[in-house]
Amino acid sequence: MQKAFFIDRDGVINTDKNYVYKIEDFEFIDGVMDALLYLQEKEFKLFIITNQSGIGRAYYQKEDFEKLTSWMLKEFEKNSIKIHEVKYCPHSPEANCNCRKPKTGMIDEICKAYDIDLKNSWLIGDKDSDIKCAQNAKIKNTIQVKSGQKFDETKSQATYVLDSIKDIKKIKL
Repeated sequence: MQKAFFIDRDGVINTDKNYVYKIEDFEFIDGVMDALLYLQEKEFKLFIITNQSGIGRAYYQKEDFEKLTSWMLKEFEKNSIKIHEVKYCPHSPEANCNCRKPKTGMIDEICKAYDIDLKNSWLIGDKDSDIKCAQNAKIKNTIQVKSGQKFDETKSQATYVLDSIKDIKKIKL
């Protein structure tokens, strides 16, 4: 079985600017490349799981998201980073789907396709719904970062709270 790192996108990988879907609006969080290389060195498979309700709300199209994702993955490849898969929920919150975090549909799909050891896997996100998703999926190891959405650090349910993903080396994985 393989350990995995489930990574939220907006606020963790890139600056959250409300419904980022254009390459020119996408800005990598400082230190994200080094952090992901570090996780690879620790033999984690890397997966991005992201709610993209802008599609369901018709702010942008699925094709816009796919174009941006393709570009982002090429940028990771240029830095020797292998993202095994990107899963996204295109639905609005009102759709009550199984894939929108905090529900576990995206993680469930990844676990069906890969031999994932959830006991030794991690999830990193910036929202309480990310951490709740991990808990719902029985992932005990969680990190909530302050680089995205604002949250009350004293009420975070995450195992660790970090300023951003670049601080990942400060914790024992």
